Amino acid sequence: MTIDVSQFFQVFFDEAEELLAEMERLLLAIDVENPDSEDLNAIFRTAHSIKGGASTFGLTELIDVTHLLETLLDRIRKGEMALTSEHVDAFLLAKDTLKMQVDGLKLQTPVDQEAVADVRMMLQSLSQNAQPIAPPPEVVSAKQAAAEEKFLHVKRSFRVEMPELAQRDIDALATEMGLLGRLTSTKLDNQRHVFTLATDETADDIMAICSFILDPEDVKITEEAPLPAAADLTAEWIKQTEEEQGYGFFQPIEELRAFIAEDEPEAARPVQVQEVAKPEAENTAEKRHSGRRESDRQTASQETSSIRVGIEKVDLLINLVGELVITQAMIEQRTGMLDPMQNERLLNSVSQLTRNTRALQESVMSIRMIPMDYVFSRFPRMVRDLASKLGKKVEFVTQGAATELDKGLIERIVDPLTHLVRNSIDHGIETPEIREAAGKGERGRLSLSAAHQGGNIIIEVSDDGGGLNRERILDKARQQGIAVSDNMADEDVWQLIFTPGFSTAEVVTDVSGRGVGMDVVKRNITAMGGVVDIRSAKGFGTTISISLPLTLAILDGMSIRVGEETYILPLGYVVESLQPERDDIKEISGHGKVVKVRGEYLPLIPLYQMFDIVPSFTDPSQGLLVILESDGKKAALFVDDLLGQQQVVVKNLESNYRKVAGISGATILGDGGVSLIVDVAALIRSSRQLADETILSI
Repeated sequence: MTIDVSQFFQVFFDEAEELLAEMERLLLAIDVENPDSEDLNAIFRTAHSIKGGASTFGLTELIDVTHLLETLLDRIRKGEMALTSEHVDAFLLAKDTLKMQVDGLKLQTPVDQEAVADVRMMLQSLSQNAQPIAPPPEVVSAKQAAAEEKFLHVKRSFRVEMPELAQRDIDALATEMGLLGRLTSTKLDNQRHVFTLATDETADDIMAICSFILDPEDVKITEEAPLPAAADLTAEWIKQTEEEQGYGFFQPIEELRAFIAEDEPEAARPVQVQEVAKPEAENTAEKRHSGRRESDRQTASQETSSIRVGIEKVDLLINLVGELVITQAMIEQRTGMLDPMQNERLLNSVSQLTRNTRALQESVMSIRMIPMDYVFSRFPRMVRDLASKLGKKVEFVTQGAATELDKGLIERIVDPLTHLVRNSIDHGIETPEIREAAGKGERGRLSLSAAHQGGNIIIEVSDDGGGLNRERILDKARQQGIAVSDNMADEDVWQLIFTPGFSTAEVVTDVSGRGVGMDVVKRNITAMGGVVDIRSAKGFGTTISISLPLTLAILDGMSIRVGEETYILPLGYVVESLQPERDDIKEISGHGKVVKVRGEYLPLIPLYQMFDIVPSFTDPSQGLLVILESDGKKAALFVDDLLGQQQVVVKNLESNYRKVAGISGATILGDGGVSLIVDVAALIRSSRQLADETILSI
């Protein structure tokens, strides 16, 4: 019985991408001068796992690179050569090549074969040219004894007979079994295939490989001669064995021929499982394999604690929960009109349904939440390469990588953060010479952090570089015809760098200088309902802060009424509500109204004027003011009444209708009606200029 392994391709691609990401993380964190053996073993295991999976599926293009990578890593982890920065660069380049090949297989896109060939040649050159490390004499003696013991007691020969398979399966088996020892292949006349394998592994290890493709009942394994006679040892095999035994540190292999000649080949016999006394070398190998199997069992146990689910299934589940929330709101609104005494049991049941629905919604929403490490892990490699390219030394630090954000937002935040990190390295952090002249350490510090704050997540990109140059920014703004003033607040000056086409770079490079990055950053973040803030001090560095909602699917909101219309305010922006005194309201000719709240003048935004609605009140002292805050700025929204707090399911208005200024989305109320969700951040941003001008007038 054969198995169609193509159905598992997607699982292999996902696991390969995870392994490559883990390889890059380990390579970037490794200490070249004093590498940790566990880190080297972990890097080797990632390459070996990718190679094993590729062998199973017959993906020979991946096997070639991973085999060379694995060979070089194996020599380094065994101490046969020293790890250098050149090795790390080569391994990272090999990882990029493997990622390109995996993407090519997954997406059916072209693969740069010249780049693949270059990487193979580089790995081969490093493996052949590097000089081995001479171990201490006591280590040589121990290895010499172990080598003699191994040479005398291992290299059994197995005959593996199986039904005729497709060529792809034959190639996959040959590649994987070739890792265990010397392999030859023969096709019989009776539609069966035979592999002959000389190895120090067991029949169970061989059967484990065959079981990936074949039914174990179709495989027949017999053990043949334990070791070939000395006359049958070819010169090539002798040379290979000499190299494996220690590159000249052990006694010449010719001295061992006497022992080999004494071992006469025995007749082929079936494999029998029995308890026999094992040499110490085999006991050590058995312990090693036993530990490996135990590790595999632990890994398998960990894997069973999670499952892979397509994102479309998660989105469908979230949509269904959203509809359930709407239905629950409808039921709650209908039962709110019932007599609580006569319908006590019904109302208690509805209350329980409300609690369960909210708990279900929070649990389902947590499925879409992904740790920020998904984003942060992309930057260490980029920082390393870019800093090296620009001749700078940068220490990259991340904080709050476990902070979670909605998957829909986390995928869209990658590009803005990439622009900000590149700008910090290029424009912010100085070269080592300039930093030392300024009394700083030659290594700059770049920090990427994430933290929850209310209903938002705050992501900050900070550096300890030279900071923003206020005078240069103002001069550049005047050159581009932007109206600026020397009395502008620093925070307003910093916002000028988000102007399309604005750049203070003196030279345009392939890194920055064209003025097309920061405006894209702000536009993308604004589209996600977020805001960007900049704090900078000349000579001390810059911090760019991004505030985003945790999710775009379901939010807690406050229902407000203006005339006959109902709107939703995201609860995270609401500070308080109040009814003002008439004397607290000031009207400035040509600038609208402001309201005085605890000694602070806030711009007053009449919602009915924005959306051309006939209100119940036109005098703010008769209605209500909702104090809103976004990005440290406040404004007062004039409404007729507050209807209460409720959970709403956000629907995309732009995809179902069109983009509406001042509106971020829509939702369905408990009575089946549609209510618009106010874009509070946009309202406050539009009122900032009015507030500044009005306060100056007062």
